[in-house]
Amino acid sequence: MSDVAVSDIWSGLVGQPRVAEILAASAVQPVHAYLFCGPRGTGKRTAALAFAAALIGVDSRSRRLALAGRHPDVSWHEPEGRTLRVVEADEIIFEASRSPVEGSRKVIVCDRFHTAEPEAVASLLKTIEEPPPTAVIVLLSEEIPPDHTTVASRCVIVEFDPVFDEDVRAILEREGVDPQWLDDIVAAAAGDVTRARLLATDDGLSARRRAWAAAPARLDGTGATVAVLVEELRALIDEAQAPLTARQQNESADLARVEADVGAQARLRREMDARHRREQRLLRADELRFGLATLADCYRQQMSDDRHSSDATTAINHIREAHASLIRNPNEPLLLQSLFLSLPHQ
Repeated sequence: MSDVAVSDIWSGLVGQPRVAEILAASAVQPVHAYLFCGPRGTGKRTAALAFAAALIGVDSRSRRLALAGRHPDVSWHEPEGRTLRVVEADEIIFEASRSPVEGSRKVIVCDRFHTAEPEAVASLLKTIEEPPPTAVIVLLSEEIPPDHTTVASRCVIVEFDPVFDEDVRAILEREGVDPQWLDDIVAAAAGDVTRARLLATDDGLSARRRAWAAAPARLDGTGATVAVLVEELRALIDEAQAPLTARQQNESADLARVEADVGAQARLRREMDARHRREQRLLRADELRFGLATLADCYRQQMSDDRHSSDATTAINHIREAHASLIRNPNEPLLLQSLFLSLPHQ
């Protein structure tokens, strides 16, 4: 994107026309803090960078850098682990206190604010209430937990609508994805446009779906069979990392070229590396959810047969329990082994 006009800023935000309209209007007279709230994969990151470009982009160069997250007056923060800690909140507070580098305003983005620990929320509150006049703070959150409501009340809340399967399909069709793969991609994406685009480059998706769907027929009640099955499925999850790894390598190479031209970019590289680690963790969790959903669909199909209805109901309940365990940071192999040992077998 060598030349970025003002009208092009919002072109990357697909499936959220109402949000684009709200933010374009807000950029004319911004307030001190915004909270973008909605499910993962609905475009909050893209919207934050577009909003930053609209706020500080005085020319094509500055808009281009802001959209790429590389403008010196765009500061991106996200937890390196599973929660946003006080030390990371303090980094946001410090960044807000610094003057803009190039212009009269800076944009500070905090991703995954819903994971903030109570102490981190309390630490951020005063800065959210009374930020320096040069700073606009944008919080990205999948929900607003009870501990976060005070901070949320100090922000303009921008709601991101869930992206329905038919909308994901339409986006992929417009982007030229082969129609024969659309059903698998849409099912696996579960409304996450970012994941859908990644899966569109994943040649192994259909094979993984078939492997999960075939799992119930392979169960014989023995631990040996379960061990083999879990090893095979985890190997497929490992292989699913390939498209993400390729994309991340391209991003790293792009940044290396920037560094070759203008010098080391320690902050940008640190932020990119942290985001890459998070993306890798989330991809494994997404693949497990996809596999569990595929299993559940297999057992739901059996529920129309009275002979198998009770077993299928039991299986689906066990799968739901496994999904809840996934949220609590489980040991992946033990989760799968325990699940398959609990499922009905032939």
